Amino acid sequence: MIFKRKIYESLLKWKSTANGKWAVLIEGARRIGKSTIAEQFAKEQYKSYLLINFSIAPNEVKEVFRNNLENLDVLFMFLQTYYHVNLQERDSLIIFDEVQAFPRAREAIKFLVADGRYDYLETGSLISIKQNVKDIVIPSEEMTMNMYPLDFEEFCEAMGNTQIIKYIHYCFEKQQPLERGIHNQAMLLFKQYMLTGGMPESVSAFIDSKLSFTQCDTTKRLILNLYLNDIQKIKDSDKGKVAAIFNSIPSSLSRHDREVVFSNIIPGSTYMQFDETFYYLKSSMMCNLCFNVTDPSVALSLNEDRASVKCYLSDTGLLISQAFNEKSELAHEVYKQILFDKLKFNNGMFYENAIAQMLVATGHKLFFYKHYNKELHRNDMEIDFIITDANSLKYKICPIEVKSTTRYQINSLKKFVDKYHERISKAYVIHPANFKIKDGITYIPSYMTICLM
Repeated sequence: MIFKRKIYESLLKWKSTANGKWAVLIEGARRIGKSTIAEQFAKEQYKSYLLINFSIAPNEVKEVFRNNLENLDVLFMFLQTYYHVNLQERDSLIIFDEVQAFPRAREAIKFLVADGRYDYLETGSLISIKQNVKDIVIPSEEMTMNMYPLDFEEFCEAMGNTQIIKYIHYCFEKQQPLERGIHNQAMLLFKQYMLTGGMPESVSAFIDSKLSFTQCDTTKRLILNLYLNDIQKIKDSDKGKVAAIFNSIPSSLSRHDREVVFSNIIPGSTYMQFDETFYYLKSSMMCNLCFNVTDPSVALSLNEDRASVKCYLSDTGLLISQAFNEKSELAHEVYKQILFDKLKFNNGMFYENAIAQMLVATGHKLFFYKHYNKELHRNDMEIDFIITDANSLKYKICPIEVKSTTRYQINSLKKFVDKYHERISKAYVIHPANFKIKDGITYIPSYMTICLM
């Protein structure tokens, strides 16, 4: 099943403006649909295309690149002959799929773009890892597009419910609640999205099975195993730490503050011993990292404390399957309890992971805030997320608290607003209930996170 993806519009814009002057690298985690969208784009927008999957390409194809970059006529002759494709000058696309498996092809982009005959699109995972780029020069003629699992809007479209997205945006713009019945429908879609996740294979299994979670859960477990196998392929000594952090994500997120406690992973360890580990997880795009900011101002990146980090899984559906990886029967019970609003234990970690996933999909970097009170010997302010408001004339910040139920307190958020009100554009509570504004704080339903662009 092929889904409509937003990145397609970005590729159209690239094709119409680049005029062959630079290539595109679609970068993202495994199994999010990079190869599918690349081939779909090629079929629909070019007279012909040539796809080279470097994860399975034979050595004779790789030798063509090694030996013929100074004679591109010969290079293209070999490729057209081997793949039985007739390339059309300025109307053909060459796709380097899984280009991380053969970094020399990525380096060749410089010469291929300069030649100007064809357009070039690369797809890859783990591209930024040092072991994949240490011996090549990254081409300046390459622009990167990040791709993520299906976001909530793409999921709704896959479910045949496009109109509800327009209505959600309309209500956000008008600052009004959705009609009650439509709100309930949107919340059901949000819970389905959270449980299924945005991995195309999982969504496809959910739809094909007439909305059964059984097959999509099996699919998600296969993807998790694929990720763990990828981690085992790391060539340096960090792979043990990467696996430890990855496997500990559910236990870290089950904590009240959601933070990674390094000493729980390796006794006596600190963030510095895991720096390369988080570099891998970020580059692989398997995880969304959220760092603490010591001074919550617009320049959030300049004030981040990397020793305090939350590590969210890039897909919430995967997180649910990972959290109950050894007890699939228990996972099915969790599906039922979340769907019927009966889950009490650790429900918040799944909601917060889903909101993190949605914020990243809308272009935000993730930051949180905490303030330690020396007199009380504890944190007296904890804000789940802080984002910048680019629509504000003065580029202010927006603190966000995430609540998974309709019964809660927001003492930390109120203290934060009182202390930093001059820096704040809007303060948000994201919760399962409908839209409202009360005491200067905007309460939005979970699905409305898509409007925080």
